[in-house]
Amino acid sequence: MSGTGKSSVLLELARRGFPMADTDDPGWSTWRPLDGDPEADRVWLADRIVVLLDAHDDGDVPLVVSGCVSNQGRFYDRFDAVVLLTAPVDVILERIIMRTTNEFGKDDVERRRILDDLAHVEPL
Repeated sequence: MSGTGKSSVLLELARRGFPMADTDDPGWSTWRPLDGDPEADRVWLADRIVVLLDAHDDGDVPLVVSGCVSNQGRFYDRFDAVVLLTAPVDVILERIIMRTTNEFGKDDVERRRILDDLAHVEPL
C-alpha cells in the first residue's frame, strides 16, 4: 500500500545485499481501464515479471520484489513469501505528505485513491 514504507524497506534490504526489484519504478507496470469504471487499474507487465523471476530462479539469495498491483496474485506460486506492509491511515497520509522520493498521493484525487485502496484492496 502507498506510504507504508516499501521503498525504505527495499533500500535497507538492498544495502544488506539482497537483489531487489521495485515494480513501482517505470517499466514494470502499466495502467489499464477497469470494466465500466473510469478509474484505471495498475497491473504488472507479465512478460517482464516472468523474465525477472526466471532470471533469479537459483534460490541462493532471495529476490525481493515490491509492488501492489491487481494481477500480482497470478505470480504468487513463484514467491516463497508475500508480505503486506501496513500502517494506520494517519501515518500513511503523513508519510505521503512528507516524502520527497515519490509524488504519488500529493493531490486530493490520489489521496482518495489511497484511502479507497486501504479500504478495498488491503483486506484482500
